[in-house]
Amino acid sequence: MSDNYESIDKALDVESSIVETSSSEIKKQDPRKEKTDISKDYEYTRANLYSLIEKGQEAINGIMEVAEEGNSPRAYEVAGQLIKSVADTTDKLIDLQKKLKDVEEENSKTTNNSTTNNAIFVGSTSELQKMLKQGFLNNNEES
Repeated sequence: MSDNYESIDKALDVESSIVETSSSEIKKQDPRKEKTDISKDYEYTRANLYSLIEKGQEAINGIMEVAEEGNSPRAYEVAGQLIKSVADTTDKLIDLQKKLKDVEEENSKTTNNSTTNNAIFVGSTSELQKMLKQGFLNNNEES
């Protein structure tokens, strides 16, 4: 081997070789894949929330029957807690919609790269008036 590391190889009594790597080994996150992950997570979470709400409603119906039959204050208390739990879950469903909308807006903001060019005049007002007057006269002559 005739490279810059030959003396090191001899000193360490080893043989070295250059290993070529291909660019296909380097994985880059595809932004489109990220978007599909977000939509998959959204659909999964949404389905779970719907399931929780339905099961909660079934539990409320069952505990209400138990409370009516037994006239137990504890059963009514549990029913009230279940109702609150189901209401909180429905609120989470709406919050999920808002969060998805925020993520989509954030993604659209990052992809929208616009350039703004501002012109600035540095000088006195009398110089600006002269320049405007001259430009106005030039425009009238062209017409």
